[in-house]
Amino acid sequence: MDLGAMWDFLTDPASWQGPSGLGTQLVQQLLLTVTALAVAAGVGLPIALLAGHHGRGGWLAINLSNLGRAVPTFALLALLARFSWPGSAEFGPYGRAGLATLLALVFFALPPIIAQAYVAVREVPEDLRDAARGLGHSEWQVFRAVEWPLALPLVVSGLRLALVQVWATATIAALVGGPGLGNIIRLGFADLDRRSQALAGALLVAVVALVLESAGALVQRAVTPPHAGGGSPRRNGRRMRLGSAQSRAPREEPA
Repeated sequence: MDLGAMWDFLTDPASWQGPSGLGTQLVQQLLLTVTALAVAAGVGLPIALLAGHHGRGGWLAINLSNLGRAVPTFALLALLARFSWPGSAEFGPYGRAGLATLLALVFFALPPIIAQAYVAVREVPEDLRDAARGLGHSEWQVFRAVEWPLALPLVVSGLRLALVQVWATATIAALVGGPGLGNIIRLGFADLDRRSQALAGALLVAVVALVLESAGALVQRAVTPPHAGGGSPRRNGRRMRLGSAQSRAPREEPA
């Protein structure tokens, strides 16, 4: 393994330039990843949060999640690229087979988003919901003031998991002529003289995955209530009740 050649390729400015350079492929894969995550969140979160709030439709959330895990992403991508729509045509900044790649990645991102969001809302203690309803809050106010703050850390955890998974999986787009760093890896392994380029592409994918994971962890920590420790909504709800009880407890006057 020629690590020196890999390093030379990564540090050569020419490697990052042009439509097939590392820079372009990196931006395309990031664009694919962020777009797929945004679409999956826009589709999956309302379904999961609504089902979790009403306590009904959990079978739909779980079955959608299981279906997404059961279908191989590459098999779905290969089928979509073969159809006349979405096909393998250019799709704006997403490149060749961009629409097929986006749809496959959205389907892949749905399971962790739906599963985590549904569980997050269902784990909110029922007595907190009842207390809010007893104060005259509407169902929307119960969700906004009670369920959402407690469920948010676990919801972000699902988004964080989906983000890293989609980023790593987006490399398979190259197998159907799509964009992304998978092209660098594929071409490198196809030519023994360019094996160092494949290693460089794989290293870049791994490094960016670590950066995305770290960024997701920071966001999750930022939305986690103080002293909640990133726990489940049920444990956070118990801490909330304990803190409220302690704040209302009478204090002993010094003798």
